[in-house]
Amino acid sequence: MNLKETIDAARDSITVGRVYGEPYERNGVAVIPAAAIRGGGGGGGNEQADRSDGGSGFGVLARPVGAYVIRGDEVSWRPAVDINRLIFGCQLLGLAAIYLTHRRLRRSA
Repeated sequence: MNLKETIDAARDSITVGRVYGEPYERNGVAVIPAAAIRGGGGGGGNEQADRSDGGSGFGVLARPVGAYVIRGDEVSWRPAVDINRLIFGCQLLGLAAIYLTHRRLRRSA
């Protein structure tokens, strides 16, 4: 895959179709899912007198962030809850509390 093909693939990967999924409707309620998309790429090469080497690559990370819910004329946003992120945040807060408590106890002793 050459650099132009990689750039074309990257352009096709990060589109509004990836951010907003296909809407679906049931019982008069329409739902449009949404996601956060990040991408990155790179490439490089080496040319010598008798040969040239090179390569390129691209990656995409997508995670759901919520959905728009449409009922009649009313539109509401329903955020997606990432349990792993929530647990990680609680662990960080717990570690900070332990550290600060330890520092306070050391100073008072």
